[in-house]
Amino acid sequence: MTELQRTPLFDLHVELGGKMVPFAGYEMPVQYPAGIMAEHNHTRARAGLFDVSHMGQVILRAADYAAAAAALEALIPMDVLGLAEGRQRYGLFLNEAGGILDDLMFANRGDHLFLVVNAACKAADIAHLKAALEPAVRVEEITDRALLALQGPAAESVLTEFAPEAAGMRFMDVRTLELDGIEAWVSRSGYTGEDGFEISVPAARAEALARRLLAHDSVAPIGLGARDSLRLEAGLCLYGHDIDTGTLPGEAALSWAIQKVRRAGGARAGGFPGAAAVLAQLAEGPARKRVGLRPEGRAPMREGVPLFAEAEGGTAIGQVTSGGFGPTVGGPVAMGYVPAGLAAPGTRLFGEVRGKRLPVAVAALPFVAANFKR
Repeated sequence: MTELQRTPLFDLHVELGGKMVPFAGYEMPVQYPAGIMAEHNHTRARAGLFDVSHMGQVILRAADYAAAAAALEALIPMDVLGLAEGRQRYGLFLNEAGGILDDLMFANRGDHLFLVVNAACKAADIAHLKAALEPAVRVEEITDRALLALQGPAAESVLTEFAPEAAGMRFMDVRTLELDGIEAWVSRSGYTGEDGFEISVPAARAEALARRLLAHDSVAPIGLGARDSLRLEAGLCLYGHDIDTGTLPGEAALSWAIQKVRRAGGARAGGFPGAAAVLAQLAEGPARKRVGLRPEGRAPMREGVPLFAEAEGGTAIGQVTSGGFGPTVGGPVAMGYVPAGLAAPGTRLFGEVRGKRLPVAVAALPFVAANFKR
């Protein structure tokens, strides 16, 4: 068995009473003594600090930004060349069938691109980038920086105590800020649906910054459990669960991430892996769709629960890919895939839990509206 890795904040998690669990090859805190429900609600009301240092941080360098951007466009169906300096976008690595290899964030940092990829996929992603882009583009994995996420409505007021210019940032802005004497690469983004910031800092300074942030009355440490319930209420995909190599962007309800310039008729249409399948699905519509699901009653429907069109008989028509209790919603919430003809909000389906079919209604996403600062 491969030994689990630890982030630069491991000792702090233990000191704070974090319950450590294996996650994507790392020992990570699933919750702290306050518990998942309290952590979820604290993030919604004030600000939570998340350790996301297990994520992969990557820099792409070429002769200039345009060269690096054009190279990355050969791997993802997003407009990289048109991304303004100091801005970032959500992206998707695709395979030759149009399936999703990973989802990522990419930022224009002037003379280079900065990427953040999922922890479980980072080795494969970096190998994919190197094989496709080098030597024209240098692919640098950043292993000496930690990554923190400060999320919630109080995040701006907390961060501006360290760097007043953070208040001028908008959703998906990227800047270099000095936080308590530490050079930080900061984006106004996150994966909770709340306003907030992701902060890349030198690993050796991460614990000191985390302690300074946690000393603020509005900030509490938040584990993986609340991170999952927050992103589920926000209708955001978790790679390996809601999206994977067998999922195309259109059926995953991620077509919004493909800009017009990369679509049929656009100036740089296609030219990425799986383009024919992806663009055909955008034009014709998918056979199945990712939807929100609201189980009746209080019992959650978790990943893997099969979905049926009828209360009795017939074969499964889809399944739940993420599910749990939504503290802000006040009841169970889930996401899953169903045939396009059954994807309209309000459609009544049935999830089979321990041999019993229970009613569930298709619901619009997100369950909780985003609170981004645009």
